[in-house]
Amino acid sequence: MIYTSDTTEKSAALCAANLMCAATRTAPKACGVDEIETLVVDGEDKDKLSAAMCEIGQEPGLSFFVRDAGNVDASHLVVFVGIDAKPRALNCRLCGVKDCASAAAGGISCAMAVNDLGIAVGSAAATAMDHRMDNRILFSAGMAALKLKLFPDKIGMCFGIPLAITGKNVFFDRPTSKG
Repeated sequence: MIYTSDTTEKSAALCAANLMCAATRTAPKACGVDEIETLVVDGEDKDKLSAAMCEIGQEPGLSFFVRDAGNVDASHLVVFVGIDAKPRALNCRLCGVKDCASAAAGGISCAMAVNDLGIAVGSAAATAMDHRMDNRILFSAGMAALKLKLFPDKIGMCFGIPLAITGKNVFFDRPTSKG
């Protein structure tokens, strides 16, 4: 059997995506509480994601979503890392309010959860780079994923990491957006 570049590159991207999801699971978490969720989209689901990003990009000040949608279109797939950012009952005050009950009542994200998400996303992106996958962390893709309800309702914050294997990194030399 002969495997072409297109086939092997798509397979490599999915392999790296699986390893990225594993890296998020093993990333350190505050108090040992793991509220991280991951998912991978490609094909028609990736097309729907890109369309949602373009739709959001029509709103004033968000035109860069359209540029980012072009990066998603040029990618094999997108890895998402999300978190339930509910307060952790630490009462650490890092979120800016006096205790976790006040944070929960005010709908304020837990600073520890946000930190856990950042560490998990960093672990995923590092894993992609370890496997020579071109990637970029996009909060715009995360916002579109939440709009499309790709995650369970408890996930209120996420980032997308598209993976591309091309002769020139599609995430560099991106046009600046205006507005």
